[in-house]
Amino acid sequence: MKTARRRAREFAVQGIYEWHLNQESPASLIEKHLRENDYFVKADEALFRTLLYGVVKDAKELGILVDRFHERSAEEVSPVERSVLLMAALELTQHPETPYPVIINEAIEITKTFGGTDGHKFVNGVLDNLAAEVRADEVASQKSRRRAD
Repeated sequence: MKTARRRAREFAVQGIYEWHLNQESPASLIEKHLRENDYFVKADEALFRTLLYGVVKDAKELGILVDRFHERSAEEVSPVERSVLLMAALELTQHPETPYPVIINEAIEITKTFGGTDGHKFVNGVLDNLAAEVRADEVASQKSRRRAD
């Protein structure tokens, strides 16, 4: 059973993917298209809009941020993986209320759904490194808790 937040992230990735392939499409037109899906009503609309419009607005900065954590050229990263990375980078950097392990896990699961066979491993590696940088205190705290268990 998918949560409303998972559905929001899935629709956001689909929208980011569509925008990535055709950057002339305004986000509002992409949103309208995605709303035609019967399952859209089950998504967290506020989260969806935050992610889609946030990534479109900050795509260049988010791209520079995630590109520091892999050695592939832009052309070598699949549009699905790129869309997931940008969405997760936005959440990691601008939504501290969501725990970083949740963001990374959601990104991995969405990549497994929409991406290539091992795309989730690439996404996981990039996001682990990004989280360690942008949420250093939270990552350190999480690691300390794991050691204590």
